[in-house]
Formats: sequence, C-alpha cells, structure tokens
Amino acid sequence: MTITYAWRGDFEDAAVDALHAEAFGHAPSGTEWGVRVRRHSLGWVCAWRAGRLVGFVNVVWDGGAHAFLLDTMIAPDQRGRGVGTELVAVAAEEARSAGCHWLHVDFEEGLRPFYFEACGFRATDAGLIALR
Repeated sequence: MTITYAWRGDFEDAAVDALHAEAFGHAPSGTEWGVRVRRHSLGWVCAWRAGRLVGFVNVVWDGGAHAFLLDTMIAPDQRGRGVGTELVAVAAEEARSAGCHWLHVDFEEGLRPFYFEACGFRATDAGLIALR
C-alpha cells in the first residue's frame, strides 16, 4: 500500500498525540499539536498509509538560516520501510526551499545509523544545558 507525504499536511491532534505516545513509549498527553506547530514551526511532514497517520516530523526554525527537526515519529509497525528517511528528505527539501542553509537534529545514540547513514546528517560539535 502506498504511503503519501504532505508538507504542512492537515492532521487531527489526537492522531499526532497517539503516534507520539506510540513512538516514544508514553501515554497520550492531550497535546494540541495543531496549535503548537502553527505557532512555532516552519512546517511539518505527515506520512499517511490507508488513511492512517504513520509518520510525522516537526521542522522548527529561527526565521532565517537554521531549521531543526523535532519529534520525528514513525509508527512501530512501519519502521524499517523508509518512512522516516522520506519524512526527513521532504523536511530538508522544504527547509531548503524556504531559504534555510542548515538542518539540525539531535537524537539518542541508537538513532545514529538512521540520521547519519540513511538521512545524510554528519556529526558536529554541539552543546546542551538540561533545564529540567
């Protein structure tokens, strides 16, 4: 069955909330994803299969040269099929089209092969301060 990808695609908050919970292993939170992404994001990419949201990535930005991937999520039963790689490819192309020069991402150690090998990111020095 075909998977379709949509930049700034329409979605129901409950669908993204359920996918986030499934992808990151927590209970649904009731997050108003539509409000969040429309307020803070350059855009987002939705992946749909047979009317079901199976992938999502949020692309936030600084209003200029830098875009950042957040909340890359793939339904567990769709992993390993290229859904995440295509989500990132669409996000990168749309960020480039918006005039961004850089696409940043941070991730857990186990996702290095996905981001570096499948998606083409390269390692850089970065810093982080835990605020909570």
